[in-house]
Amino acid sequence: MEIRELTCINCPMGCRITVTMDGSAIISVEGNTCKRGDTYARTEVTAPVRTVTTTIKVTGGVVDRISCKTKEPVPKDKIFEVMAAINKSTSLAPIKTGDVLIEDCAGTKVPVVATKTVDKV
Repeated sequence: MEIRELTCINCPMGCRITVTMDGSAIISVEGNTCKRGDTYARTEVTAPVRTVTTTIKVTGGVVDRISCKTKEPVPKDKIFEVMAAINKSTSLAPIKTGDVLIEDCAGTKVPVVATKTVDKV
């Protein structure tokens, strides 16, 4: 049996969660005060994911970078590949919040979207 201690990051409560595992099988999840904590713990011990937030270069805009994020969480082990793909990319202004800047980032099938609007020069 393996016991994993986690702090839930899904809400401000930050519940301390204990996951008991037998190999790759989850035996129990304890300490969460809501369903989101249970879901987070199960995902974190089997296939952890993260939303990546960063900036991307802009051409022809009133600023030279724009904030962006992955539209959905990506596998934690793909974060460096996602960042490399974003760092190689450039977006052309004008850009609106929610515009897709990269369709399939680093082969994850997850798009990168703008989280800000940038006007054209």
